[in-house]
Amino acid sequence: MADFETMRSTSAVGGRAAIDEGLRAHMNKVYGTMSIGMVITALAAWAISGLAFSADPTPYALGNGQYLTDLGYTLFATPLRWVVMLAPLAVVFAFGAMLNRMSAGVAQVVFYGFALLMGLSISWIFAVYTGFSIVQVFLITAIAFAGLSLYGYTTKSDISGWGAFLIMGVIGLFVAMIVNLFLQSEMMMYVISILGVLIFAGLTAYDTQNIKNTYVAHAHTGDQEWLDKAGTHGALQLYLDFLNMFMFLLHLFGGRE
Repeated sequence: MADFETMRSTSAVGGRAAIDEGLRAHMNKVYGTMSIGMVITALAAWAISGLAFSADPTPYALGNGQYLTDLGYTLFATPLRWVVMLAPLAVVFAFGAMLNRMSAGVAQVVFYGFALLMGLSISWIFAVYTGFSIVQVFLITAIAFAGLSLYGYTTKSDISGWGAFLIMGVIGLFVAMIVNLFLQSEMMMYVISILGVLIFAGLTAYDTQNIKNTYVAHAHTGDQEWLDKAGTHGALQLYLDFLNMFMFLLHLFGGRE
């Protein structure tokens, strides 16, 4: 009897150790995939900005010593700008709807394609904010993100209850931003930015814990294909948390050209 109890205890310890090791590898892959996506976005935004904006005079003046090139005018001053703005959102919804039907490899390619589209969508920031302030706010965001994600990973508290509240906050932000497209209120945008930072800070911790719990709950199935797709989906969630925090902080603290 004693030998049986010892064997069962040893097996349980070994199982937990295997899950812990697998979880570390899973989270490293999530952060790695997210980081590659962020690099793709940054490079794409920088490259497009170099083609879309110019210091040389063109017929399309921005009023801050910069001008739109023909490409910039097409992307940001014609109806195509709505496609540039909304295409990443469409990809996010399509990704969530079709994830179960994709292979893990296809899901990763779609994520990187989405990151490329986001780079195109936010390339305008290089014409509005100074390069120094963009780098400065990016570093601030990275430090804040690391701390919040570490909290979500290590905390013993169950923060799953934050989910519904935070999702409602995101919906409210989206509606408020659409309304402000017509109102063009700087004060309203300032308030939206503060709330946006707080909401996506909370989502960073919440999503990290959710990614961790999802892996632990399904690790015993041995379905590596599903776990890989879940990891890519988790990378997308954290990528969106980081990028939105960065954009809202940039509006609050970015130095304008």
